[in-house]
Amino acid sequence: MKKLIVAIDGPAGAGKSTVARIVAKRLCYTYIDTGAMYRAVTWDVMRRQIAVNDSDLVAKVAGNIKLRLEYSGNGTLVYVDDTDVTEVIRTPDISRMVSAVSQIGGVRQAMVELQRKMAAGGGVVMDGRDIGTHVLPNADVKIFLTASIEERARRRWLELTSKGFKIDIEDLKNEISCRDQADCERVIAPLIQAEDAVVIDTTALTIEQAVDNILLLCEAIAGGL
Repeated sequence: MKKLIVAIDGPAGAGKSTVARIVAKRLCYTYIDTGAMYRAVTWDVMRRQIAVNDSDLVAKVAGNIKLRLEYSGNGTLVYVDDTDVTEVIRTPDISRMVSAVSQIGGVRQAMVELQRKMAAGGGVVMDGRDIGTHVLPNADVKIFLTASIEERARRRWLELTSKGFKIDIEDLKNEISCRDQADCERVIAPLIQAEDAVVIDTTALTIEQAVDNILLLCEAIAGGL
C-alpha cells in the first residue's frame, strides 16, 4: 500500500500537533512538527538578540540554522546546534514572537525547502498553517483542523498552568485572536483552508475522536489508490 502524505492545517490551539503526532504513530509514519521548526528559528533569533523586524538578519538565521528533529517514545525532540530546545520553544515569550518571524519570506523559504525534503518519500504527517496549500499542495490527505477561540484558549491555559506559568485566560483569547488575524492576513502563504481539505471542528471532540476521523479518511483514500 502506498505511503500517504498527510497534511494537517489549522489555527493555533486547534490540536494539530497532538492529533498529528498520534495519527503518525498509529500509521507508523514520521511526524513533522513544522510549528516547532518556526519556534526553533524564533528561539535562535531571540538568543542572538536580533530584532524580529530585522527581516534580513532573521532570514539569515533561518538559512543557517542547524535544526534537527528527533523522534522518541516521548514525542519529537527539537535541537538547535545540538542544544535541546524542545521545552523552551513552547514558552509564552516564543509564542508571542513566532508569528512575526514566520511571516518573513526568507524564513518561510528556508523552512519550506527543509519540510519538502522531509516529506519527499511519503509516509509522513505534517502539520502547520500552510501545508496543504503551499508546502505540500499535492498531499494525498488534507485536513483543516479548527476549534472555537474559547476552546483553544482553554487548552492553552491548561497546558501553560500545568507547567507553572501564571497567565490570564482572557489575555490568551486576545493573543490567539491576534495571531489568527496575523496568520490569515500575511502576504506569504497565509492560513487558508485548501479547497480539497476536509474540515474537522474539534471544539466538541475528544483527541481520540479527531484522530479516528482522520484515520478513517486515510484508510478510505489509501484503499482508492
